[in-house]
Amino acid sequence: MKPRASLPRRVKEVSTTAITSEEFFPERQLSTHFGPRLKLLGMIMVLLGSALIAVSVEPESKEKWVAPGAEAQKKNPVAINDSSLAVGQKIYLQRCVGCHGRTGKGDGADAADLGIHPAKLSDAAVQQQTDGELFWKVTVGKKPMPNYRSRLSPTDRWNVINYLRTLARR
Repeated sequence: MKPRASLPRRVKEVSTTAITSEEFFPERQLSTHFGPRLKLLGMIMVLLGSALIAVSVEPESKEKWVAPGAEAQKKNPVAINDSSLAVGQKIYLQRCVGCHGRTGKGDGADAADLGIHPAKLSDAAVQQQTDGELFWKVTVGKKPMPNYRSRLSPTDRWNVINYLRTLARR
């Protein structure tokens, strides 16, 4: 047997160099240099955006919430008794406890989600307000607190005010 002669192998060389976009599309050269005007425009846009965010914060949340004089002078027509306190407590537990907490310390389960701290109804600053002031605040509300003008009757709102007075003792 004769050994076979080996045949020469031909290997085709493959280029491994990448083609740049300029070579592939010579008429389109990509510029990655940003001129000083474009940088300035970007900085102005960031500053304007920041200013808009700062202005969009509700200014009323920082202002003191004061009842009008005539409203503050109103007297509570509902006598403080066991019946009034029971009705006021029932309404408070249904409508107010979620934000103001069981003892009126502003630590209700929903308080963390409000974005502001609910009033601490047991604090002296709230307890020193007149019944008329508190009645007006419950009636008109202030975001995020809803108004209760059409949700509770005037008598029910006065009952809640009577119950709020008991929170100072807790």
